Amino acid sequence: MRIAYFDCFSGISGDMMLGALVDAGWAVEDLRRELDGLGISGYEIEARKVKKHGITGTKIDVHVTEDGVERKLRDIVAIIDGSDMAEEIKESGKRIFTRLATVEARIHQASLETIHFHEVGGLDAIVDVVGSLLGLRSLGVQKVYASPLPLGKGFIRCAHGTIPVPAPATLELVKGIPVHGRDIEAELVTPTGAAIITTLSQSFGPPPLMIVENIGYGAGYRDLAIPNLLRVSVGAMGIVGQEEYEEDVVTVVETNIDDMNPQFYDYVMSRLFERGAVDVFCTPIQMKRNRPAITLSAITDERNLNGILEVIFDETTTLGVRIHEMRRKKLTRENIPVNTRYGEFSVKVGKSGNVVKNIAPEYEECRRVAEQGHIPLKEVYEEASGVAREILRG
Repeated sequence: MRIAYFDCFSGISGDMMLGALVDAGWAVEDLRRELDGLGISGYEIEARKVKKHGITGTKIDVHVTEDGVERKLRDIVAIIDGSDMAEEIKESGKRIFTRLATVEARIHQASLETIHFHEVGGLDAIVDVVGSLLGLRSLGVQKVYASPLPLGKGFIRCAHGTIPVPAPATLELVKGIPVHGRDIEAELVTPTGAAIITTLSQSFGPPPLMIVENIGYGAGYRDLAIPNLLRVSVGAMGIVGQEEYEEDVVTVVETNIDDMNPQFYDYVMSRLFERGAVDVFCTPIQMKRNRPAITLSAITDERNLNGILEVIFDETTTLGVRIHEMRRKKLTRENIPVNTRYGEFSVKVGKSGNVVKNIAPEYEECRRVAEQGHIPLKEVYEEASGVAREILRG
C-alpha cells in the first residue's frame, strides 16, 4: 500500500500541500491540466523553487483575477459536481468544504445554507483543495498520515477584521487531534490546510512503518525563525519482504469496576459505540479483598476520546480511567456483495496486499435469512463464504 506522511513541523496550508506534492514528483504541468477538469477560469498557477534556511522547496502561488466574490457551500458543491473529476475526488472535495462550512456556521451561529465562505471560498482555496486531492491520487497515495499540528500565536487580519491565531475555524477543525504550541507569531495552520489534513489523515503521530521513496517540501510565503516548509514522505507501508498490513494508532481507555449493577453494562457499551468506540469489551478480574470485578475497555480514535470519557463518567460508578495509545496492525478490509441461492449478502474480506486472508459474511444478514427461511445458520454462512471465494478467485 502506498502512503503519504505529512510532517507539519511548520504547519500546513493548502498551497504548501500543493507545493509538497509537486516537489515530491507530481509535474506542475499535470497539476494545471488536471485542474482544467474543474471547468472554471480566472486563475493562474505559478510554481517556483525557493530556499528556507538552506532547504529547497516548491512554492505554489495561485493568482486569481476575481475580486470580492463570496460563495456559499452550495456554490462550491455545484462547481465540484459539474466538473469532470473522478467521483472519489468529488466526494472528498465536498467533504472538506462541508467540514469548513459546518465550523463556520457554528462560529457565526448561522445555518449551512446561509453561511458565506470568505477567504476559503475563493478560487485559490478551491484549487488548493481539489489540487491536493488530485496530487495524492496522481502519486498513487492510498492512505494519508500526519504529525501533530503546531499552532502559532498572535493576530491576523481577515474579512471579519482582526482575529486571534489560530483562527477560530482552524481551532474548531483540529478538535480531537494532537496539537502543540509554537512560540512563533504567525498563522502556521490555516483553515484550508486544517480542513484538508483533518479530513484525509488516518492518524496524527510519528511516521508509520514505511519505505520512503519520494520526499517533497512545500514552501509557505513567510520567512520564519524555522524553515517554513511542509514535508511529505511518499512510499510503501511496511518493510520490504514482509507481508503488507495497514497500521494505525488507537487510544485505549480502561477502568476497573467492582460496584456497578451488571445489568448496566449492555447500555454502557451501546452508548460507547454511539460516541465513536471502535470496540468495547469487559474482562472479569479479581480486585482487593478478593472482590470480583470487571475491567471495562474501550478502543477509540483520539478525536472521539472526550465523548468516550463523558459516557464512562456519566454512566458508570468509576472515579478514574487509564488511557494509553497502542499501535495496530490490521488487514486491508473491503466489503463485496455476493448473490447466493438464499439472496444477496455483504461479505467482509481481509487482505494482506493482494492475498486474501479472511472471508466473513455479515452475521446479522445471515441470521436474518436463516430465521426467515428456517435454514441452519451455518449453511447460510457457508454458502455466502463459498460464493465469495469463487468471486475472489476470478
